[in-house]
Amino acid sequence: MKERLFTIPVNEAFEAEDECPFCFLERKNEQEMLDFVLGSAASYMESDVREKTDQKGFCRQHFQLMFQYGNTLGNAWILKTHYAYMTEEMKKITKGTSTAGNAKGMFKKKYQGNDRMETWIKEKENSCYFCDGLEEIRRRYLETFFMMYQKDASFREKVANSIGFCLMHTQQLLAASYEQLGEKQQEEFRQQLLELTQQGMDRLQDEISWLVDKFDYRK
Repeated sequence: MKERLFTIPVNEAFEAEDECPFCFLERKNEQEMLDFVLGSAASYMESDVREKTDQKGFCRQHFQLMFQYGNTLGNAWILKTHYAYMTEEMKKITKGTSTAGNAKGMFKKKYQGNDRMETWIKEKENSCYFCDGLEEIRRRYLETFFMMYQKDASFREKVANSIGFCLMHTQQLLAASYEQLGEKQQEEFRQQLLELTQQGMDRLQDEISWLVDKFDYRK
């Protein structure tokens, strides 16, 4: 199959001989998103980007990666408007709500788990600009992977000769294979994938056992 622009990253991921091609893509895409938001292009100053980061916020992992990136002023600008947005949302939720008026009977019935503030906090905890972007990219790469697997014999050989995938991406590939492949090719792919996963687990176990056996505590 003739290589196209959208197939290049997938081929490069397999050629990198990483422990998992999809983990390789994930790290690469994550770094590119960090560069886009906080890098020299200063995308955080663009109103459309800032609007998305204000609304979606960031998970704990990506908060940490942002601070580790090193752009202190860029992070400060992003957080300044993000927290302004958050504060306004909180005011709307808490406006007119008084715990004092409910204190008398608050312990008389079982809590139903529908407190507006609690729901809002849960939504914020599960919202992240980076995670959402990476999830969309992940779906596109899964579709590209299966398109290449169906149409390109050389790519199928590349998959067969790879060292496999991590367990998380193995699960995602298994789930996606039901939608992306026909019944016959699906069975072939799943068998190949499980064999690669087992080989990978055996290899890792052997390598760790070797390290334990050869480890010298005196050094």
